[in-house]
Amino acid sequence: MRVIYDKHIRFLLEAIQNEWPQVEICPLNPEEIDAEAVRGADVLVVRTRTKVNETLLAGSRVQLVCTATIGFDHIDTAYCDSHGIRWMSCPGCNAQAVCDYIEEVLEEIGHQKSAVCDQTIGIVGVGHVGSLVAKMAERRGLKVLLNDPPRGIGVLLDEIAENSDIITFHVPLDQTTYHLCNEAFLNRCKPDALIVNAARGGVVDEQALLRSGHPFVLDTWDNVPNINKEAAARALLASLHIAGYSVQGKRNASQMCLDAIAAEFGFEKISILQSSISNNQSPQGDSAPGWLSRVSVQLKAHPEQFESLRKNYPLR
Repeated sequence: MRVIYDKHIRFLLEAIQNEWPQVEICPLNPEEIDAEAVRGADVLVVRTRTKVNETLLAGSRVQLVCTATIGFDHIDTAYCDSHGIRWMSCPGCNAQAVCDYIEEVLEEIGHQKSAVCDQTIGIVGVGHVGSLVAKMAERRGLKVLLNDPPRGIGVLLDEIAENSDIITFHVPLDQTTYHLCNEAFLNRCKPDALIVNAARGGVVDEQALLRSGHPFVLDTWDNVPNINKEAAARALLASLHIAGYSVQGKRNASQMCLDAIAAEFGFEKISILQSSISNNQSPQGDSAPGWLSRVSVQLKAHPEQFESLRKNYPLR
């Protein structure tokens, strides 16, 4: 059996080589994962950089697609379903890491502007991440407004806009959430409301955001890796789609992918070794106070290097 995977996904290689000798595992760069490469693969393990669709899969023997990410809008799920190809994502794998990112935003913005205590935070999307952010915000003394109509949670989006000092998005990207934060929404917001997008690029209309004059923090972007340079320059904090990049988050995602492979092919379940986790922790780390500002300075100086900066980002 053959597994092709994005070589930037941590922990898979060691686990499979140690425990599943019957599996041939082939690490590739995202740009190398094309139709020719996957033709002889049984399993694909990808990130958002790989568009999984008919162009990639037609004529292959792929039976299972795993994405080591929460989002799965890069997978043509209708094509997979209609051709008997199972697919899975990793909901909740990096929820705590994203929550930590939002807390770091509050910490650093609090130093740049007035203190954030006693303000109101509007949280749009109250799934794995949003629910953790709500608890964190309450602990920090913020008033919390929630909006998640599919779950029957919280208030209307207009109330979030009109009453929040900070608005953070934690929704998947689909037809209902594309440009959810648009010109009409921004016009209803308080003039100095802080907009934070650590969900998916496309949830926030970047051009409307620039026109609005609102302060903002962006971790996710349209048109990656060729991000909007004006948006990067004007952001209070700009980062590399790394809100969920923590050692534990990466471990969780890789373990969920391994579990899916084991279930699909009847293999014995395996666990990622602690030694492998330790080996993937950067000696210098990236968790000291002010880490987000350091990332932001790098990106603002070299937005054209988004992809290389992201690839070399040391896990928190």
